[in-house]
Amino acid sequence: MKLIIAAIKPFKLEEVREALTSIGVRGMMVTEIKGFGSQSGHTEIYRGAEYAVNFVPKVKLEIVVADGLADQVVDTIQKTAKTDKIGDGKIFVLDVAQAVRVRTGELNDDAL
Repeated sequence: MKLIIAAIKPFKLEEVREALTSIGVRGMMVTEIKGFGSQSGHTEIYRGAEYAVNFVPKVKLEIVVADGLADQVVDTIQKTAKTDKIGDGKIFVLDVAQAVRVRTGELNDDAL
């Protein structure tokens, strides 16, 4: 099993969710986050005063899938979340040692 962690632009969330659902992803965890990378924040003007926004809002997706589906999930996220502008996000893929469905006690792939 693989844990896929993706940080994407918030307005792309629904489009990415629909694309992942269409390829068979049955669940994900979503968290609103703030961060910076190459973008290094930006400046905004509020009530006539300019101020720096050092952290940019993003959405973090956490998805656990069977090994065979991981590459397709990464490809789908990358293609769907892409805007060709700086700050589109990052995707990380990690190995998962074990998964347990709390309600039934099912393990690993059965728990997904």
